[in-house]
Amino acid sequence: MSINSVAVGDGPIEVVFMHGLFGQGKNWTTVAKAIGDLATSHLVDLPNHGESSWTTGFDYDEQAEIVADWLRDTFEDRQVVLVGHSMGGKMAMRLAIHHPDLVAGLMVVDISPARNESALFFTSLVSGLRSLDLDTVASRGYADQALAERIPNDTIRRFLLQNLQRAGDRWTWKANLDMLGDELHAISGWQPIEGSYDGPVVWVIGGKSDYVKPEHDAPMREHFPSLRAITLKRAGHWVHSEDPESFVEVLRAFLGRTEF
Repeated sequence: MSINSVAVGDGPIEVVFMHGLFGQGKNWTTVAKAIGDLATSHLVDLPNHGESSWTTGFDYDEQAEIVADWLRDTFEDRQVVLVGHSMGGKMAMRLAIHHPDLVAGLMVVDISPARNESALFFTSLVSGLRSLDLDTVASRGYADQALAERIPNDTIRRFLLQNLQRAGDRWTWKANLDMLGDELHAISGWQPIEGSYDGPVVWVIGGKSDYVKPEHDAPMREHFPSLRAITLKRAGHWVHSEDPESFVEVLRAFLGRTEF
């Protein structure tokens, strides 16, 4: 499996960012630049996204193993700090539990070790993307207009359209759209897992998001006993883009106060 990653910054701490569904590593660029003095950030395209390889199905443990193999190949004996949002957060949690030797610290962003039906709102988004006839797309602007009725939120629609790319004389999807769309139930779920990760963990929650609920606190603390939870009241699910200043402040504090 090929994993695409871009490094940003030259600080001494190695930080690996893991994006959410239909995201790409480059979505973390602004945050990575803001911590460049503290960390060298690795903006990873997770499997089935961006420039990384595709798989035939979706299973969190299998996806986490792909990333774990990449970590071993890339960093050898050096541990990294994982920062995972949403789908990437679930993947990062399972990676830390199964491979604690690879992980110096963990930041989980607005997701929990539980099924979350909020993620199923992607069903309508995937349906909208699948409705786009790529053979008729003349430009990115054309695709944006064509999807405006199916996906009326400008911010979400343009975020999703970052996955549209020109390949030769036609347009294609960077993300493995059909597989990910078919596997939304698995992506929104959480299979039982044994064990815990005892290293430093900060859980960043969007105050306006419904992805994290009070009943998720107990399983989080069971798996991550050193957990510290922080709620950013002004942010929704996309915490790092909706309240970037507060998010960077929390991340810098985590990196600065913890021995890595």
